[in-house]
Amino acid sequence: MRRRTATAVVALAASFALGGCSSAPDAMAHAGAKGPRLAVSGAYIPQPVMADMAAGYFTVSNTGDTDAELTSVSSDLTADITLHTTADNRMRKVNSLTVPAGGRLTLSSGGTHLMLRELAHKPVAGDKVAMELHFAKADPIGVQVPVEPAGYRPKG
Repeated sequence: MRRRTATAVVALAASFALGGCSSAPDAMAHAGAKGPRLAVSGAYIPQPVMADMAAGYFTVSNTGDTDAELTSVSSDLTADITLHTTADNRMRKVNSLTVPAGGRLTLSSGGTHLMLRELAHKPVAGDKVAMELHFAKADPIGVQVPVEPAGYRPKG
């Protein structure tokens, strides 16, 4: 009996390790056959100029049949990560962002983005920052976000 229990615990732990967080550049989470089917790509943080604040960018694609709501992002780099939109050259904090069914949500410089404040340390180019994206009705997605040199702009 103990051997079966130990085997079940190891199998369960392995499934969480493989499914919960990805170190691949693009991470994916599924909410089943129906609902959102989410994938994260193009994530990066420009090396911050200030020691206590940074911004984060990525794209979330949704090939599912239901909208997804990004409600928060967590990281060991800081407990203070907020979602922001930019309109008319003004940043505005929001409680959630929609990833439309069959569409995508793009966080980019000068537009919708993450603000990271009160950083535990100043990340430098070449570092990777672990983040977890949380959704209202979909599984979280773990992403290893590379820190790029200041001024970096993705191709395309």
